[in-house]
Amino acid sequence: MEDNSSQVELVLSGDMNQEDEVTHHFHQSHTSKPSQRSPRNICFMVTAALFIFAFGFLIGYLAHPKTEDRISPVCRQSESSEDEDDGPVQTDVFLDWSNLTAFLKTTLTTSSIENSLSLFSSDSHEAGSLGDEELGEKVLKIFRDYDMKPWTDEHFVNVQERPTRGTNRVTFRDATFEESGYLAYSANGLVKGAVLYAYYGQVGDFKKLQDLNINPSGRIILVRAGNISFAEKVANAASVNASAVLIYPDSANYTFDEGMALFGHVHLGCGDPYTPGFPSFNHTQYPPVKSSGLPAIPAQTITASTAAAIMRKMEGPNPPPGWGDGGLPDVSYKLGNDSDTASVEVSNVLVGKKILNVFGVIKGFQDPDRYVVIGAQRDAWGPGYARSTVGTSLLVELARTFTSFIKNETEFKPRRSIVFASWSAGEYGAVGATEWLEGYLSSLNMKAFSYISLDAVVTGPFFKASASPLMYDLIQSTLKEVSSPTNGSRSLYSEVAGSNWEAAVLEPMRMSDPAYPFQAFSGIPSVSFRFTSDKGYPFFGTMLDTKENLYNATSMNLLVLTKTAGEIAGQMALRLVHDHLLRLNVEAYSSTIRRNMPQIFSKSLFFQSGRLPKKLKLQWLLSAMGSYSRAASKLTFSIENSNLKDTEQCRIINDRIMAVERDLLSPYVCPLESPFRHILLGSGSHTLGALRAHLAAIKDGSSADTDLLRNQFALATWNIQSCADALAGSVWDTDNEI
Repeated sequence: MEDNSSQVELVLSGDMNQEDEVTHHFHQSHTSKPSQRSPRNICFMVTAALFIFAFGFLIGYLAHPKTEDRISPVCRQSESSEDEDDGPVQTDVFLDWSNLTAFLKTTLTTSSIENSLSLFSSDSHEAGSLGDEELGEKVLKIFRDYDMKPWTDEHFVNVQERPTRGTNRVTFRDATFEESGYLAYSANGLVKGAVLYAYYGQVGDFKKLQDLNINPSGRIILVRAGNISFAEKVANAASVNASAVLIYPDSANYTFDEGMALFGHVHLGCGDPYTPGFPSFNHTQYPPVKSSGLPAIPAQTITASTAAAIMRKMEGPNPPPGWGDGGLPDVSYKLGNDSDTASVEVSNVLVGKKILNVFGVIKGFQDPDRYVVIGAQRDAWGPGYARSTVGTSLLVELARTFTSFIKNETEFKPRRSIVFASWSAGEYGAVGATEWLEGYLSSLNMKAFSYISLDAVVTGPFFKASASPLMYDLIQSTLKEVSSPTNGSRSLYSEVAGSNWEAAVLEPMRMSDPAYPFQAFSGIPSVSFRFTSDKGYPFFGTMLDTKENLYNATSMNLLVLTKTAGEIAGQMALRLVHDHLLRLNVEAYSSTIRRNMPQIFSKSLFFQSGRLPKKLKLQWLLSAMGSYSRAASKLTFSIENSNLKDTEQCRIINDRIMAVERDLLSPYVCPLESPFRHILLGSGSHTLGALRAHLAAIKDGSSADTDLLRNQFALATWNIQSCADALAGSVWDTDNEI
């Protein structure tokens, strides 16, 4: 009775005969004389009519309760338009954000995390091994049990293993040392030379040696592990024409036994280095090429005891201040001289292996073809408890939690999809993840709008993150909503931020970061975060990365820290699939680009000296930066004034946001030669970092490569300008003042 959808029919008579009698009587009463209508009959008829009306109203009221009673109190409905010409009203039902985060916190429990840690704990699961495959099958079964429509992705990759017979050897004077550890993708061979101690093997360390008039050319470089990756150490040594590199764990940084072996890789890149830019599918036909990031010199890890035995007999000058603060027993640190000869023999074996990436998906209800990817490495050199077990366990726990949102009648319907990925061959340089990116690059960088890494997510109490500038605001807002693992009464943000949260929390994204290929190769905004210690976790790449050592490193708070890490990853993913508009701040790159400019200008003040071409004007680069800032500001204004009920408008805005990271990949360089094409976070001569380095070298007295410098300015300028043009939207909205 309240709307047209309800019709209540009330029949008072007991059967048709009674109804006919009443009708006949009523007909007679209308055809009889007026004098036959007595006051008693009229009163009877009025009373009956009122009774029928009251009875019908009561039934209608009971049959149609209020609309509010039919809607869950935790849900909201968009208000209907008052304009009747807008067509039928579409109801947009989604879970209230506070209830959603509360459900996340209560569903993600330490007891469930502990069960998953036990399930995925393994002492042997190197990439491509039977143990790795068994863990992959466990992940696949769990995704299947959660009805996540799982699938697998097979790749046939080339990896280096230890010598099939014996070990790699190091000989110093008359002593020979057999080393059980190794560095994958090292050059093989036997080289001889004098040993030179170069501290951590950083660029600045070799610069100090040159300042001391010590030539590292032809020398075997001995360096400590730490500070930078193994691959960077070897690349730095190769750049000064060293003949080989030995890397050892100094007791000042590593407290484990002096005989413990180190494992790692020295490919300065990501993915299979023998199929650069190509996916390693079995049917793929690719040319016989190899990555430019492969070293041309042998590299080998040695134990602390081997390093001590060598350094006790080394001579030569004293090292620069600070270099001699190591912890090797009975060692007086020296740089070494020409008489400290040694030989390094590396005989690693290149083998082909099948690896398996495992995926599950929770499809979005509005834009299922747009998705955030959450991934974790599954393999490890040894037990790999911190490296892979925690991340894999957290991955499946988040999958369980997200599927619970939908199955447990919370009425949560994510607008966009969530893809859960379990990678293999992560220890060789994000091989599994990179091969997947290479295989589906054309679609991934158009549809995947974020990547969240769970690798090595817990190794200590302090929170750190490396991410795309687009995600800085999302990280900040998430930290404000997640409780501190040590003090639940306050937020994690209040504990870690201090006066400057970015300086306290954010770190540069390096090539060794598991999220790096997503960011610098595919142009997908990415974040890699971790709870770590101020001295780092010393057991990565060893057989000591065990449950016991990780519990000790986290002061027995492993489960609480892992739950907090899960809440951080979960809330970031939920925010990205829950909101109408993607929570990615395009204006953040305005600040990032602007921070590069003073360094470039300070190094280019010598332009007037005549050493650089007069046609080269910094105004070009400034104009491009201004174009991006204006385009980002206009898009922010559009977002603030957008109609969130207009799904088409939201999709258009989201597509413009998603394109920013992709448009910062330089279109002017070959992905085979320079796979990390991002001009701000990538590597190669096309980046703003390379431009700064070139200007610094010229300022310090090096000769100017005029053509290269002009190309660097031009490519950087037009890369930023084209990104600004795309961000502006339609071609008639571009603001090209160059």
